[in-house]
Amino acid sequence: KFSDLIGQPHITRTLQNAISMNKLYPALIFSGTKGVGKTSAARILSKTLNCEEEGVEPCNECAFCKEITADNSPDYIEIDGASNNGVEEVRNLKEKVKYKPFRNRFRVVVIDEVHMLSTSAWNALLKTIEEPPEHTYFIMATTDFHKIPATIVSRCQQFEFKRISYEVIQKLLKEIVDKEGVKISDYALYLVAKASEGSLRDAKKVLDQAIAISSGDVKDQD
Repeated sequence: KFSDLIGQPHITRTLQNAISMNKLYPALIFSGTKGVGKTSAARILSKTLNCEEEGVEPCNECAFCKEITADNSPDYIEIDGASNNGVEEVRNLKEKVKYKPFRNRFRVVVIDEVHMLSTSAWNALLKTIEEPPEHTYFIMATTDFHKIPATIVSRCQQFEFKRISYEVIQKLLKEIVDKEGVKISDYALYLVAKASEGSLRDAKKVLDQAIAISSGDVKDQD
């Protein structure tokens, strides 16, 4: 849910207000460093738009929410810009989205690492964004906002995801280790949080490594 999105209250509030006022822009750019919740926010947004409850939070219980969570929805398309960066891939995408959604109220297309697209692919995507198909939203996620062409940026709304503070990450890691029954000091958790450089995903990876190297009882020196 949006309430689970860590450290991005400005994003959550703006998106929920846009949904409630029916003013959500058809093309969005989610920018920010890795592991701060860009693709998670895109998935939550897609669930909220299509949820049977029709509020500003997904219920996660209806068929539409469950399909998107499980990545089984025909109307939620998530592609990797790094490996699908050619003009043919964008043309295929245009072909897919020109029809109405199969089952959901809205189709959501998420292009991760969008800055990796080729120049010809950008040109092909520009035409689609200029005249977006009915009931379709485009979300472009990137760690390198400055690489996106100005022609694209001018037609999108940008949301900048902030690095998550050490304090917030440390608190969340504390909740995780308490649930898992792992012994680790607050200082060690602080070191893990600091090593993550504001990325929750990286913090969890480092914590996993620390637990693995110490066989479960994590010392500060580990």
